[in-house]
Amino acid sequence: MHAEPGARPASASADFAGAQPRPGLVISNATILDGSGAPRFAGDVAIDGDRVTRIAAPGTLRGGASIDATGLALAPGFIDVHTHDDRMLVDGGGMAPKVSQGVTTVIAGNCGISLAGLAVGAGRGGPPQPLDLLDGSGDWYRFPTFAAYFAALERQPAATNAAFLVGHSTLRAAAMDDLARAASPAECRRMCAAIDEAMQAGAIGLSTGTFYPPAAAAPTSELIELSRRLTDAGGLYVTHMRNEAEAILPAIDETLEIGRACGIGVVISHHKVAGLANHGRSIETLARIGEAMKRQPVALDCYPYEASSTVLSAVRLPMSSRVLVAWSTPHPECAGRDLAEIAAGWGVSAEAAVQRLQPAGAIYFMMDERDVQRILAFPETMIGSDGLPHDASPHPRLWGTFPRVLGHYSRDLGLFPLEVAVHKMTGLPAARFGLRGRGRIEPGAFADLVLFDPATVIDSATFEAPVQPAAGIHTVMVNGTPVWRGGRATGERPGRVLRREGRA
Repeated sequence: MHAEPGARPASASADFAGAQPRPGLVISNATILDGSGAPRFAGDVAIDGDRVTRIAAPGTLRGGASIDATGLALAPGFIDVHTHDDRMLVDGGGMAPKVSQGVTTVIAGNCGISLAGLAVGAGRGGPPQPLDLLDGSGDWYRFPTFAAYFAALERQPAATNAAFLVGHSTLRAAAMDDLARAASPAECRRMCAAIDEAMQAGAIGLSTGTFYPPAAAAPTSELIELSRRLTDAGGLYVTHMRNEAEAILPAIDETLEIGRACGIGVVISHHKVAGLANHGRSIETLARIGEAMKRQPVALDCYPYEASSTVLSAVRLPMSSRVLVAWSTPHPECAGRDLAEIAAGWGVSAEAAVQRLQPAGAIYFMMDERDVQRILAFPETMIGSDGLPHDASPHPRLWGTFPRVLGHYSRDLGLFPLEVAVHKMTGLPAARFGLRGRGRIEPGAFADLVLFDPATVIDSATFEAPVQPAAGIHTVMVNGTPVWRGGRATGERPGRVLRREGRA
């Protein structure tokens, strides 16, 4: 139900589970964006424990504690649908890059890379690229099962909630002795057993990264065989597709074929059209995706930048107008520097510099701003940061994605209303990923909330100075507990593992 601006929805005065005693906390006089995409309205929100209990007219609720939100917007906590936070969650768990921008739930295990499902073992060296984006040493690849990983995270919770995908490349690294070929029937059976274990533990689906060498040799038939393990479990197929450049339309078709063959929903990760020769082709790709949505469950996400970030590879150099080095193991002093400048200083070609820097990561300027805006504005597009928290000089999307959508694209450029921006990062992803009780402000929902100033919210992270908290984020709460307040983390760790079907 939609309400006029300033009006209270019909359900706003409802109580959760009947009459309530005096609530523990009231956020009063807020401009509420409830996550549904409906117009904003003024109101008070009562929180007791980890739940929202009441929504009422402004100035009418009283609680044991209160926050006066006059002039501020209150939204559900943002859901970052595309992250590589697997290690950050268990390595301290403070999650400052996320809570500082209002993120309260992350989806980890993307692009075929999950920390769980592989135990490298001492003395065996690091994992193959791109698994080293999580940990180049291999020391953190210590969780052979998802049950073991979840147990570790529940023993020492993080500041945010998290849901998890099984990484196809991780499973290949665990099951196969040669990644440059299709899996044998026996290897497929081992991977299927690992998927079954992960889904029983509570994973929400399978991710693939068939662009990358560990999975590039996997035929569509292998992906379908593994994805059939998701059918009865109700899991999702989430993919960094085989190609995001010249062959992007066949890659979309492969993704859709896998979903149809298995009767499951698919999510196209960080949708883009990469490479100078492909600028403008989002018109084609969005038309193909939109048509498919009429026949099968399809979702997509993107990040609000025209530069990507992943492992450093000479293959991407011709597609890019500029390349920045994000990290390099043999040359850590090169992090944050332009590849062309590094090559010139060494007196070698860019390709030779790439070889000298390996293993390394990079930021590639390879998309067109008009495509970025067209994909962002597509009604079904969710927001995901795709941030890499362990890069020495990370892409600014790690710290700035969500405030950039709110401030730059919604407020400053007027690409879509604030209500739509919030829906893309709350109610829409909660529905697509089955996160029950998240993504909405309503009685009975979990109290994952972000209080921000709509007039000043903006990303502060830049390519030159990427580790910068956003401006305009006032308070962030996870399960009713503040994790960011007054420009700093509170140190609390109230996050939970969100298992399949939204079980918390």
